[in-house]
Amino acid sequence: PMVLYCQQCGNPTEEREIDGRARPVCVACGAVTYLDPKLAVAVVIEREGKLLFGRRGPSAREAGKWSFPAGFVERGERVEDAAIREVREEVGLDITLGPLLGLFSATGETVVLAVYLAHAPVGEPAAQDDLTTVGWFSPDALPELAFPHDRHIIELWRRLRSSCMPG
Repeated sequence: PMVLYCQQCGNPTEEREIDGRARPVCVACGAVTYLDPKLAVAVVIEREGKLLFGRRGPSAREAGKWSFPAGFVERGERVEDAAIREVREEVGLDITLGPLLGLFSATGETVVLAVYLAHAPVGEPAAQDDLTTVGWFSPDALPELAFPHDRHIIELWRRLRSSCMPG
């Protein structure tokens, strides 16, 4: 396990149960460190019934598998601006951000994911940043997806799409 050092005095911490959870506590001064989750954004971009996915590069988590354009929100950055920035960095498209599709978290997972819908009516995506290639896929013919939540995101997108369709 990774050793954390106290932000107050610099001494090492050890895990102790505080408020019903194991938390890093300084062995010298007793200061408790509360670890915050990381916030990430992912963007669902549809064009002509197909969804845009990028294949994750060798340095990425779940390398070689496919996922939505995504990345971390910087401290002090507006979440919506992070979504727009990550799409530009990863696939080179300028998007019009739509509504928040959902917020995804799981027990034991340190990342909370905010997923937005977006439109990118013009331009061809190109793999950049930590992606090796990009592609438009029919929701019925998907590549190997990187994360379990990707399928849940697609299911939510389908439900929203069908509820918005007339008839």
